[in-house]
Amino acid sequence: MLVIVILWSQLAKADEPNAIQVLQKAEQKLLSSSMITTMNITIERPRWTKQMELKTWSKGKDYAAAYVIGPEKDKGTVYLKSKNAVYNYLPKIKKSIQLPVTMLNQSWMGTDLSADDLIKLTNITQDYNARITGSQNVSGRLCYEILLTPKEDADVLWGKLIIYIDKVDYIQLKTVFYDEDLVAVNTLVASQIKVFGDRKLASKIVMTPQKKTGYKTTIEYTRIIFNQSIPSSFFTKENLPKIKP
Repeated sequence: MLVIVILWSQLAKADEPNAIQVLQKAEQKLLSSSMITTMNITIERPRWTKQMELKTWSKGKDYAAAYVIGPEKDKGTVYLKSKNAVYNYLPKIKKSIQLPVTMLNQSWMGTDLSADDLIKLTNITQDYNARITGSQNVSGRLCYEILLTPKEDADVLWGKLIIYIDKVDYIQLKTVFYDEDLVAVNTLVASQIKVFGDRKLASKIVMTPQKKTGYKTTIEYTRIIFNQSIPSSFFTKENLPKIKP
């Protein structure tokens, strides 16, 4: 009987995916030739709250754009990443400004997220070593807990990440971000699972800074379209004034 129990336990473990396989399944959820999204963003601070609406376009890792639909004072502002160039179009002065690439890792329009967070440029399985360290219930789903540490040659912002991916649909439901000193900086929690096209994804994401009481940014996706043809000419400085929702 003891031998049977041991063999059964070993077979059960053999059926469990490893960390890289779990991450690849989660990345597969967002893998597409292009992605078009519409989202509402709420920025909360101790003394004020701001709401925004965005439409974004992305194509592979090289191209991404975001158009501000609201509020009215920011309407028409466009952010663009085209390969190694980053631009900002300001409709009030009808001018495009080139920004340093480091802007991708900085706070975007007063939110608690960076532009890189919004357009998801980082390839986790390429940039990080990964191992499963446990399980945890997040947003009502049992998740794999995965520790990610940067590879030696990876150009990444974080000293480490702890990611929680649910065991049924492989949806990334929580991420804790640590700085180079391995101090927790931000926590991202996803919830409200919906079907977009043929994919089941979290439609609500909340980013909370660890040491800033009353600070929070919430993103709610209202529409996501995968694999729609977008010409590369869309993501050019010359096209910035023509980008519309």
